[in-house]
Amino acid sequence: MDLKKSIRSIPDFPKPGIVFRDITTLLKDAKAFRQAVDEMADAFADKKPELVVGVESRGFIFGGAMAYKLGIGFVPVRKPGKLPAETVRAEYELEYGKDAIEIHKDAIQPGQKVLLVDDLLATGGTMAATVELVKQLGAEIVGIVFLIELSFLNGREKLAGYPVKALISYASEDE
Repeated sequence: MDLKKSIRSIPDFPKPGIVFRDITTLLKDAKAFRQAVDEMADAFADKKPELVVGVESRGFIFGGAMAYKLGIGFVPVRKPGKLPAETVRAEYELEYGKDAIEIHKDAIQPGQKVLLVDDLLATGGTMAATVELVKQLGAEIVGIVFLIELSFLNGREKLAGYPVKALISYASEDE
């Protein structure tokens, strides 16, 4: 199945000139969702990850399902103030300003092999901050996987040195 056909494109959302890639159409299609989870989990299964680390919030959808399929644990990366125990934090640049993400300080043990996941790779800022968090905790990143990559935004450059896989790629905003 061509997963790209399961993604709905919505022009001028959230603002004029942007084409929003809506994954809800893929999520409601049981076969497409299963295929996406299977392919994302299988992409780095041979690297024997011990944990899946998913980025808020759509990374939770895929990350939880992938962890279940791989028979390993799941660790959430959240916006500041959402995790109840002691956290470590990483900031990243937005188009206008900064944002931050956090992970529990005890979520990952030094040396553990982790697989990072999110739904979309755009500019790469959020995932680069996630890489920083995981490195602070001393883990080994065995791979980074996305459902969609907007390759024209060059986000992969911020993840240089790590194996990155995206199931679907858009080479331009018009595609």
